[in-house]
Formats: sequence, C-alpha cells, structure tokens
Amino acid sequence: MAKEWILNSAMNRFQLNFKRNVGPTSESIRKCSPKTLEEWREYYFSKVKSKEHIEELGKKLYIKITEVIQSEVAELTEQDCIDYMIQLVIDRTFDGYMTEIQTIYGQLQKILNVQIQPAPDDWDRLFNVDFFIQVGEKYIGLQIKPVNSGIQLPEIFKEYKLQAETHKKFTEVFGGKVFYLFSAKIGDKKEIQNKEVIDEIIQEIKRLTI
Repeated sequence: MAKEWILNSAMNRFQLNFKRNVGPTSESIRKCSPKTLEEWREYYFSKVKSKEHIEELGKKLYIKITEVIQSEVAELTEQDCIDYMIQLVIDRTFDGYMTEIQTIYGQLQKILNVQIQPAPDDWDRLFNVDFFIQVGEKYIGLQIKPVNSGIQLPEIFKEYKLQAETHKKFTEVFGGKVFYLFSAKIGDKKEIQNKEVIDEIIQEIKRLTI
C-alpha cells in the first residue's frame, strides 16, 4: 500500500499519466470495447502507445522517485514538518475561512447594491458583528457563519442565543438589526444558505430610510 501511494503521488506530480504521455486511455478503451484484459493490452500497445514507450515512462518514474524525491526528502528537517503542520492547521484554515466570508459578503453586496464594510474591532467584541451596512446615520449589522453540511448548525443556533443580547444592544445604539448569514458549499461555490434573510435585510434598509 505504501509503495503504491509513493508511485501514484510521484506519477501525478510529474504528470507521467497525463494524456500527452499515455494517450487518451478512456477514449481508447471505449473505442476498443475489450472483452478481456489481454484484448485491451494488445489494442493499447498497437494502436495507442508502444510497450517500450510505457516502459520508458516507468524508468523515468523511477529516476524521479530515487533521485529527485529522495534528495528532497533528505533535505527535510523535523522543524520543516512542524512548521508545515502548523501552517496547514492554522494558517490555511484561516485563509479558507476568510475567503469564504469575503465571497459571501461580496455576493450580498452585489445583490443589495449597497456597500458592505468590515466592522471595527470594538464592534466585533461588543456586539458580535462582522460587517455593517450604513443607512443614513444608522447601521445594520451582519454576521457570517460558514456551515459544514448542517453539522455546525446546532452550535451556531446555541451561539445565536448567547449573542442575542449583544445584538439587541447594537440595535439600541445604531438603530438597525443584526442579521445572520449562513454560508454553505454548493458544488464548487460558496453560497448564502438562508436566502430568505436577503429580503429581511432589504426590508430593514427600507425601514431605516423612512
């Protein structure tokens, strides 16, 4: 298993299994429609790439593993591994989280056609607000919560109850309500999950402009 993992990782890294190297395998096997492995083997070596060509790729893979990768592994230190784990768990998680939040408020800003601004640090501490919309002399608060396939929802609702008092204070001070936006991954994109909140924000903007 370990050997296969090394071979697969190196092959993908150096793109030895790419179409330009091994040919259009998926398309070729459909064209061949083989009934046996041997039938496919004969077709591939005669119509797609020669056996000698694939053997050369195997030799190249061996060189990449035993010379390139081995020399890279030899240069690794324990501190490199420690730093990588910290960066992976802390830095990259934070970057992904911030990218998701920026994507959501960017979508909302486009839909509402209003400027959405990051909340000052003291607003975050005092009122649990991430962003705000200014309407005249008043403000609407926004809090964006990434949701993982519903797994985090119970915790978020619990947090919402705990923060309700601070959101109430925000309204007392700034006039506008605070709204939660739940973001979820739909396909390859992050989208606002509770889209009904958009209409609520629009109504709040209208209320504050009267």
